[in-house]
Amino acid sequence: MIPVTKPYLPNREKLNKYIDGIYERNWLTNNGLLVQELTCRLQEYLGVEHLLLVANGTLALQIAYRALGISNCQPGERPEAITTPFTFIATSSSLKWDGVEPVFVDIDPNTWCMDPANIEAAITPETRAIVPVHVFGNACDVEAIGDIARKHDLKLIYDASHAFGVKYKGESLLRYGDAVTLSFHATKLFHTGEGGAIVFKRKEDLERARKMINFGITGPECIEELGINAKMNELQAAMGLCVLDEMDENLKVRADVWLRYEQVLGKTLQLQLKHQSLGYNYAYFPVVFNSEEEAMRVAAALKEHGVQARRYFYPSLESVSCLGAQADPPTSKDVASRILCLPVFDQLAQADQRTIIALIEAELTL
Repeated sequence: MIPVTKPYLPNREKLNKYIDGIYERNWLTNNGLLVQELTCRLQEYLGVEHLLLVANGTLALQIAYRALGISNCQPGERPEAITTPFTFIATSSSLKWDGVEPVFVDIDPNTWCMDPANIEAAITPETRAIVPVHVFGNACDVEAIGDIARKHDLKLIYDASHAFGVKYKGESLLRYGDAVTLSFHATKLFHTGEGGAIVFKRKEDLERARKMINFGITGPECIEELGINAKMNELQAAMGLCVLDEMDENLKVRADVWLRYEQVLGKTLQLQLKHQSLGYNYAYFPVVFNSEEEAMRVAAALKEHGVQARRYFYPSLESVSCLGAQADPPTSKDVASRILCLPVFDQLAQADQRTIIALIEAELTL
């Protein structure tokens, strides 16, 4: 089976050296030396400040909501956050889990990111935040969304789980918003096995979140904040340091895979429209087919030949009942019904990729 993605595994000898150091220090968690090192290196690599490592990307979202006061509500209050239905479930379920109602607005039909033109009509007296997603690493319209957030005095948290290393107008895309969250899950371009991070605009928000991820504890006999256990451990950080060392090589191989797909499939099928000032990370290759029937036929043909293609993102989240009743977002529903993500990973052989492309082209001629 050719999977849709495969975790990048770095040099084992280097990883072993980091693990040897963990054994020597006997320091496994609670802001260990490797977590400190990875924090500094990621800030430098990504071109950001105020980065906080956490145990996973979902906790990154939840801590960001808490640190910015979005999910801190009084009895009887029902805060809302405007977000997109075209994303992984964690963007919205993390809001709902913390007592914040996700309110979906439709996406742009070309970029597949939240359409700023739909936001203001969804704002109510209960709205506390806007939570857009840089879908597949594509930049949202950060200027327009930022203007709306400032106009209505709303917090702005970007889910950038797919946007590791992405640049916008020559700077890190992670510099926009009051907070930006990252996922370092094993399937991501950069990973720590499991893990995540939050990049805060303001240092005071970072410091508050730092307390929150360790139960609110600030000293041996001092608890200043309502907190939870969301810390990254040293084994996760060791993996991250090794993956980061090999990031340039990984990116080059992924770019080659991505561009080979684009050269052929981009002639006949809809690809995601990216901002002309975007420095992309080639983490995913999503393609929208002409109909849901065609997409399912292609997926079945690929599966028959041992190739996994994922309906990512499907379903459009307004259809998930546990998230609450929602308005109908026609564009999100339409794109979600016709999309497939094709295999992209560093070990994908050119011969296998040629087979994938040939199978798709054969189905398109039927």
